[in-house]
Amino acid sequence: MELNALFSGVALKGFKVKNRIVFPAMVCFGYTGDDGIVGPGNIEHYRKRAESGAGIVITEATAVKEDGRAANSQLGVWSDDHIAGLSELTSIVRSHGSVSLLQLHHAGLVTPPAVSPVQFCPSADPDKPSSRELTKDAIHEIITAFIKGAIRARESGFDGIELHGAHGYLLNQFANPLWNHRTDEYGGSFQNRLRFATEVIHGIRKECGNEFILGYRMGANTPSLEDGIKTAIYLESIGLDYIHVSHGGNLQNLPRPPKGFEYNWIVYSGVKVREQLKIPVIVVNEIKTAERANALIEGGLADFVSIGRPQLADPYWVKHIQNGENINACFSCKPRCRWYETSDLCPARKKLKQQQPD
Repeated sequence: MELNALFSGVALKGFKVKNRIVFPAMVCFGYTGDDGIVGPGNIEHYRKRAESGAGIVITEATAVKEDGRAANSQLGVWSDDHIAGLSELTSIVRSHGSVSLLQLHHAGLVTPPAVSPVQFCPSADPDKPSSRELTKDAIHEIITAFIKGAIRARESGFDGIELHGAHGYLLNQFANPLWNHRTDEYGGSFQNRLRFATEVIHGIRKECGNEFILGYRMGANTPSLEDGIKTAIYLESIGLDYIHVSHGGNLQNLPRPPKGFEYNWIVYSGVKVREQLKIPVIVVNEIKTAERANALIEGGLADFVSIGRPQLADPYWVKHIQNGENINACFSCKPRCRWYETSDLCPARKKLKQQQPD
């Protein structure tokens, strides 16, 4: 099968993207230490995926606050100490012709106790006694942390950033009325629930300029697809350059794709979001094969496709499909990707290491 659509070039902001394949932010716990500084494992990980040929490489969720990490071994951007390592990583990715983005992240309510004994969030969770509602001063402090994280990303050579507003993390928690029960200007109405994201986006644009790519990974069901579409339209209106559509971290109100739609509800949500926007939309989740990815682009259903697990299983996935070569296939581990715990547990990675040195 020809993959002409998948390997067609396209502009994003002022950047030429050589194909429609995105290596999304896939966390590699254990590649960095408690200091959050880029380690040799991070460098090698991204070097391979960029060398393979992904058009856009999004560096994994990177914490803007030390006490808001998803794990103690998560990359950080809360300090100037992180700039040197991130600069080395970015230099390697860009040297292979990939657009380089850094995903900015704060876990909020789902910050593990091993990271912080207190979980700071929009509204305290009665089922989690250690959770604490953020004061307005604390909200402003985190907004500033996101903005400073973006400035450090720019100083490190990234072409832009992606805000992690999906999967039940802090930005998603503010946007979702299932978690945000505030009665001040950061809760209640749609506009108020999006105020946190709005202030982050405006602050980054002011500090980093119009040439800097600013994207947002959103939860489509926040809490419903209708709300997600409304959110995407709003985010476009305040100056985002692209939307990356994923899930909202909750199992309520899952969209139902129509009969004959060959992808899952998350991809369907991305397609429906794209119908309403002028900016590019990235779709993601269980796309798996090059043929399925190409069909989404060829059919005008998406502007970019995120290929995550297949590129974890085979770091040269892009090069292999472009050359018509065999790939090292993902095992689609259930109920959860084993890589997320540690890359050494990934059976596809073990198979690859048996075949050749990693």
